[in-house]
Amino acid sequence: MKAVVARVTEASVEVAGEIVGAIAEPGLLVLLGVHHDDTDAHARKMAQKLHGLRILDDEQSCESTGAPLLVVSQFTLYGDTRKGRRPSWTAAARPEHAEPLVNAVVQELRQKGARVETGRFRAEMKVRSVNDGPFTVLVEV
Repeated sequence: MKAVVARVTEASVEVAGEIVGAIAEPGLLVLLGVHHDDTDAHARKMAQKLHGLRILDDEQSCESTGAPLLVVSQFTLYGDTRKGRRPSWTAAARPEHAEPLVNAVVQELRQKGARVETGRFRAEMKVRSVNDGPFTVLVEV
């Protein structure tokens, strides 16, 4: 499982002209990709990492500040571009495997007390964000 995590001052996800998830204060935008070998254990570990990731101001985390997270599923993180000009998606989990694991990350974050907004799985989404810094990291478990 991997995530591109950006520190943001605000972020939102729109589907068919409707805002389906948004954070209007400093927090994290999480683009989350699921590998075909990922398990529930990976989801728990990813949630723990995201919640405790100390990239907010003064090396704080969502756990220590209560800052929100906007989690957006992004299978394209597992696009392999090493050969040719067209990405291969063989490492990305199939939707029926990925969706429950994305949901597990969100559920685990919420159980930890995190405020979490989400995109909509398999939807054509417009993601908007105001990066803070910019400060963006790749998190893999």
